Amino acid sequence: MATMKPKLPEDLMKKIDRLGKETDRICEKALTEGGKVMEKSVASHLSQVVGKDTVVESRSTGELQASLGVSPVRVDKNGNHDVKIGFREPRSQQTAAKGKRSYRQITNAMIANVLEYGRKGQAPKPFLAPAKKAAKKDTTAKMESVLREEIDKL
Repeated sequence: MATMKPKLPEDLMKKIDRLGKETDRICEKALTEGGKVMEKSVASHLSQVVGKDTVVESRSTGELQASLGVSPVRVDKNGNHDVKIGFREPRSQQTAAKGKRSYRQITNAMIANVLEYGRKGQAPKPFLAPAKKAAKKDTTAKMESVLREEIDKL
């Protein structure tokens, strides 16, 4: 019986080896760039809803918009890399809402949640869901292009 042992070309084997060593770095770069695209979309949609169509004059200080950012790349318990787009905490004491709650209890996440989903007497002004939908293709395309560029450099 005849046997055959196909072998990959040496240069391809070296490239695969380098890719294995560089996978984490390449994934981090792609996720960071994709996160930037999504962050721009969220910022754009947020600026369209903050202070718009309010019954009383808006008291927006701009702190919510300024606190928007992309987290560093993290690896979860399953070994998956990810980034998060969200709001830094805590809010500053100067811009805290006055009233029954102390400034420590009012968070950027709480304000974003009220904007997104509304509350009694305040209609929702979604910005996260539309931003995600609007930027999904661009984010994916950016991450794919970064992956291709980095792999081609190997």
